[in-house]
Amino acid sequence: MTKYLISFPAEAMVVPEEDFAPVVEASHAVIEEAKAAGVYVFGGGIDATVPPVLVAGDGTVAEGTYPDHKVPNGGYTVLELPSREAALEWAAKIAAACRCRQEVRQFHYDPAS
Repeated sequence: MTKYLISFPAEAMVVPEEDFAPVVEASHAVIEEAKAAGVYVFGGGIDATVPPVLVAGDGTVAEGTYPDHKVPNGGYTVLELPSREAALEWAAKIAAACRCRQEVRQFHYDPAS
């Protein structure tokens, strides 16, 4: 099976304050459905209050990120699925719950993961 990244940037999720709790509930329901289906690998949102750092092979830590690289934010879900079509179906469920379009990316196969 192949792993897929289903994600959205924080700025794509424009939800009125009064609708935020139902969106959280709906998105958690989709994640529970993915867990019950046995396809859930990982999910979460980037904590934008914690700044990124770059760590070199010698352990040196530098503030920031790669030049010209947009800092990732928003929500991410990794699912292990039998096909791209299945990934698109799950992305539609997440999009409906989060009320914003989802980007779907396929990971390269890695037998060690």
